[in-house]
Amino acid sequence: MLGNTALGNTALGTTAPHPRRADVLIGELSRATGVSPRLLRYYEEQGLLVARRDANGYRVYPETAVARVARIRELLDAGLNTAAIHALLPCVTETGFAHCDHSRAVIRDGLARLDDEIATLARRRSLLARHHDAAHDRH
Repeated sequence: MLGNTALGNTALGTTAPHPRRADVLIGELSRATGVSPRLLRYYEEQGLLVARRDANGYRVYPETAVARVARIRELLDAGLNTAAIHALLPCVTETGFAHCDHSRAVIRDGLARLDDEIATLARRRSLLARHHDAAHDRH
């Protein structure tokens, strides 16, 4: 006898929990976000994503994981590392950041790191431009 229960499909009287309709498997999350399953597993290892396991051992993410991965990618693109993102995620809301005592400090540190990188790049560019000008003057 086959049928559906709140726990999942039944076959021969056995039930196996399966993802709720709003939950997504790792492949679905990967397709929805454009992030590889390997990277999603890394995010999970870093504490950025939380997945539960279904009866078959598959990772199952809540549907909110799509937005969470988008925010993680945004923060990575802004230059933050996973440790900083881990510290910020409890402060993340759908519209931005809620007030958290440490969020300003984490963001300020990220800005300082970017300023240092910009200064380093400017010095490198200046040096390379001098070499370019010197090479051009010789020809």
